Amino acid sequence: MNIYRADLHVHTVLSPCAGVEMIPPLIVREAIQRNINLIAITDHNASANITAVQKAARGTSLTVLPGIELQTEEDVHSLCLFDTLDQVQAFQAFINTKLPPIKNRPDFFGEQFIVDETGDFIRREEQLLILSVKISLKEAQNKVDELHGIFIPAHIDRKAYGLFSHLGMLPRDIHIDALEISRHLSLNEAIIRYPQIRNFPLVQNGDVHFLADFLGANIFNLASPTITELKLALNNLNGRSLKIKQSA
Repeated sequence: MNIYRADLHVHTVLSPCAGVEMIPPLIVREAIQRNINLIAITDHNASANITAVQKAARGTSLTVLPGIELQTEEDVHSLCLFDTLDQVQAFQAFINTKLPPIKNRPDFFGEQFIVDETGDFIRREEQLLILSVKISLKEAQNKVDELHGIFIPAHIDRKAYGLFSHLGMLPRDIHIDALEISRHLSLNEAIIRYPQIRNFPLVQNGDVHFLADFLGANIFNLASPTITELKLALNNLNGRSLKIKQSA
């Protein structure tokens, strides 16, 4: 088994609220400097910069999983993680059919840049990404399962786009692989505040919108950095495990 320190919720400059420094080479460098060896790129309703970060990480100790942070019609954010670009691109195609056709206004919402592995500009994303997609949590979870991914409602304790602030409860008809708590709560605090989550696997990140946001709080014991192995670790099966390192 190998130890993987992970941040599973990393944005690039494609997400309008991400810092201008969130370009592929700097993301890779910062993760490695913090001894993080597994990240997932999860831009908001988008996946166009994943390939660039994966290319920037070639030949390094860093594994970059493809993913998307989906904003469903309930205004809830969820992390949708996959093994391959084909899987995330299939999920992106599903999202694209449900995104309201509204163009971005960079002067109001911020820029949405698609870049190469060096961080050089390729083009602007014209579709506004800070929107709720016309996909329910249940539909999203079903599609992620169909594509053999992992479905994790994000920063469930936050008022903005968090599961509890918008629904007030955990949906009983959705298969949830894990729940993400923000960096502002410890595990014990989260369970006391939300007793419903006691029997669910928990990961911790909060959004990585700036280089200083990296935590590497999730410590996985895995045979390899794959979705199958992550699912085993989330459930403490077959010698795989997850421990959250609490920040000071």
